[in-house]
Amino acid sequence: RAAGPARSHLPRGALRPGRGGARRLRGSSSAAPALGTGPGSAAAAREERGPGRSSCGAPAGGMGLEPLFQAWSYFRRRKFRECADLCSQLLERPPGEQAAWSLKTRALTEMVYVDEIDMDQEGIAEMILDENAIAQVARPGTSLKLPGTSQGGGPSPAVRPVTQSGRPITGFVRPSTQSGRPSTMEQAIRTPRTALTARPITSASGGYVRLGTASMLTNPDGPFINLSRLNFAKYAQKPKLAKALFEYIFHHENDIKNALDLAALATEHAQFKDWWWKVQIGKCYYRLGLYREAEKQFKSALKQQDMVDTILYLAKVYLRLDQPVTAVNLFKQGLDRFPGEVTLTCGIARIYEEMNNISSAAEYYKDVLKQDNTHVEAIACIGSNHFYSDQPEIALRFYRRLLQMGVYNCQLFNNLGLCCFYAQQYDMTLSSFERALFLAENEEETADVWYNLGHVAVGIGDLNLAYQCFKLTLVNNNDYAEAYNNLAVLEMRKGHIEQARALLQTASSLAPHMYEPHFNFAILSEKVGDLQRSYTAAQKSEEAFPGHVDTQQLIKQLKEHFAML
Repeated sequence: RAAGPARSHLPRGALRPGRGGARRLRGSSSAAPALGTGPGSAAAAREERGPGRSSCGAPAGGMGLEPLFQAWSYFRRRKFRECADLCSQLLERPPGEQAAWSLKTRALTEMVYVDEIDMDQEGIAEMILDENAIAQVARPGTSLKLPGTSQGGGPSPAVRPVTQSGRPITGFVRPSTQSGRPSTMEQAIRTPRTALTARPITSASGGYVRLGTASMLTNPDGPFINLSRLNFAKYAQKPKLAKALFEYIFHHENDIKNALDLAALATEHAQFKDWWWKVQIGKCYYRLGLYREAEKQFKSALKQQDMVDTILYLAKVYLRLDQPVTAVNLFKQGLDRFPGEVTLTCGIARIYEEMNNISSAAEYYKDVLKQDNTHVEAIACIGSNHFYSDQPEIALRFYRRLLQMGVYNCQLFNNLGLCCFYAQQYDMTLSSFERALFLAENEEETADVWYNLGHVAVGIGDLNLAYQCFKLTLVNNNDYAEAYNNLAVLEMRKGHIEQARALLQTASSLAPHMYEPHFNFAILSEKVGDLQRSYTAAQKSEEAFPGHVDTQQLIKQLKEHFAML
């Protein structure tokens, strides 16, 4: 049989995201640029009526402004450090002003503010020690966490590579898609080193604690407010002060328990009629892992006041409980009340994409573009869908649109190079990859570009250039399983069986969820007569990609051979 070894899947220029909550893009054969437009600005100054004139009416030197009014001006111009310093000076004078205290609290909060809607990072502790087991065997198309339960007609692993959880490696990266749920503790601990995801080894709650301790640097003399000495019952009776204090405790100090106590007292003082406090209690419960209690609070808040943000928080709860269908229905109900709301439409598209229902996701991303034609994530995901649907010319138009919008980074030129190559526009291919190499910010990005250049070299038949490109990939990133696999294929062509065997074993140990190294190892072992190893590797290949026809034929041949023995 002339079936040769399988070359690894389509080029993958997978730029891994950073550690923050901001959305970054894996620049890959499908990825889009590292620009995420999230629902709600991450540090938007919330409008509020400013404090009145200061009682310490000395005008600020040179500006003719009272110090408190100058501090307010700094706050409005997002100069939070200057605002906090000026408020500190005002508070040193007797008596300390409530307005200055409140303004400094808000300024310190804004320095470390992270939009909770976008910040969703599930650590290993949450994944492995998760007691919210809904259903061990979910019905097809109803779970995000079990690979193989999606019936969306997305590209197969032969066309679009996937992670160990069944999620595509390439695509627009968001905090919730940086890695999948590992099936064993060993896989979970190995993932951040081998798959180069931004998944923290510690739990997400540990990350929040580190965020809180880092914020102590904003006050070298110690914390601005000593929470242990505060009488929360007194502050709960002053709604304007209580809201600023809550956000300070929640975001700056990251003390969820005290924040929850204050919110509970404040909502009781408001006779349970203030929807804002119910949303804050829901956020506290969500951080503490009490998802059902958070769901009750968000639902109660929605009954009092219909808000897009509350719908997004409630959808986050359902996604964490692995109920994507409920989340989609919630978004659709929200669209009935807020027609054309981009964040809700984008939320539906993301859920469908995570369930590998690519066609439905593309339709909703097109609806997003009807409302906001500069939405980077929607343009990138539609371009990626066209690329994997074997329409590189159309994908090229979408990526050119991103270039016209001012997106200028390594991932975008990487994608442009791949689209040009598959669209047979060879004059632009190498120049795009050269620009991508020039714009690469770290070794992982450089490795991705060299890997794709290796594929281009294989495509034009220059195997020596391909060999050098894959070697350069490993120089920049020594854990690149696909490069090991492709180097093994080139070594097999040269007749170097032992080197090919060693490279394939390295590739399969680095990425046990990929089917190519297992299949190539099975072919190689069969050629040298080691049928038992060939059969074992072929079974692993079939487990990784059940629909691979060549693997099924090889297993059938081996079974016939064993039956003859």
